[in-house]
Amino acid sequence: MDVFCGIDWAEDHHDIAVVDRDGQLLARRRISDDAAGLTALLGLLAGHGDSADDPVPVAIETPRGLLTACLRATGRQVYPVNPMATARYRDRHSAAGRKSDHGDAVVLANILRTDMHAHRPLPADSELAQAIAVLARAQQDAVWDRVTAHNKLRSHLREYFPAFLAAFAGVRDGITRPEARVILTAAPTPAEAAKLTLAQLRTLLKKAGRSRGTDAEAARLRDAFRAAQMRQLPLVEQAMGRQALALLRQFDAACASADDLEAAAVESFNQHPDAGIITSFPGLGALTGARVLAETGDDRSRFTDANGLKAYAGAAPITRASGKTRSVTRRKVKNDRLAAVGYVWAFCALTASPGARAHYDRRKDAGDRHAAAQRNLFGRLLGCLHHCLATGQHYDEAIAFPTPTATPAAA
Repeated sequence: MDVFCGIDWAEDHHDIAVVDRDGQLLARRRISDDAAGLTALLGLLAGHGDSADDPVPVAIETPRGLLTACLRATGRQVYPVNPMATARYRDRHSAAGRKSDHGDAVVLANILRTDMHAHRPLPADSELAQAIAVLARAQQDAVWDRVTAHNKLRSHLREYFPAFLAAFAGVRDGITRPEARVILTAAPTPAEAAKLTLAQLRTLLKKAGRSRGTDAEAARLRDAFRAAQMRQLPLVEQAMGRQALALLRQFDAACASADDLEAAAVESFNQHPDAGIITSFPGLGALTGARVLAETGDDRSRFTDANGLKAYAGAAPITRASGKTRSVTRRKVKNDRLAAVGYVWAFCALTASPGARAHYDRRKDAGDRHAAAQRNLFGRLLGCLHHCLATGQHYDEAIAFPTPTATPAAA
């Protein structure tokens, strides 16, 4: 490749720089962030040798956005470069610390010219894999939002209505249960909750979908709400009840979003050819499998070996050595989403796979703490997944975790 393109990304415009192999600036332009700007960019690249058989590679500071998606659709290699890395490269060209949008575009083009081998292009994932990534990541964000909304609501209830928390403390899922949310909507303050009759509580429980044990549960809740408790001043209590309803609406919306996105992600994942292989692994279901596929993709050339995938997921340790000093620590720079689902995957595999449990126990016996042993197990499972996807095989417990053969005793 003799021509390289750098794009300094902005919200409403982009600066373009095209350089040759010798670092000479061939063209520069500022384009708008619309279809006309994309047409101008493609025309500029075509004027410098861009073709379908030999597309010009592009470096840009973001892996997202319409411009990046459209450039990927042309079949060219798109290299997302972290802005912090761009800043370090900028210091190679100017000691004065100057900065400009055009200058950054030139720096990005020169990064490809000199260090293309050190950067990873965006994978050539299929359209279905990209759609699964959107849904799985959105669902994971919705789950995190749901946790945040739950914590806010719980913290607020502790300030004026601890009896409500106590009433659902011993119940599975606590205040996230549908009946808890329905009752809180009907009676957001201790005064209103204490006035609820058995008939009203039974009606609310049935409205929330409960069909068994409604009489006993209604009696238990009535006694809990009418028990003596500390109270805020009446007007303050009413105001805090209104705030609780607002927080409850946010929590309900987060729950609905997470459930809706989960159904969409699972539906799309089940249509993917790799779904059967991924879910054949112990500890991986449709939703967690969708999250794994979302972060690893289906481009087989993305990771040449399992070690690259493990490093990407944060399951491979980092070794730092200088002179006589040597340390091995966990990897902090990683794909946080894949690392998060890896923790769940490894934890579930402990009960679903005897081999995984034995591997975890061996690491613990060797001195690893729980997190380190689980991270090591996650790396082992990732290596197996990489092999199975590359060869088209389903998971086999006997191959993944072979039973160690006993060494015969010496005569």
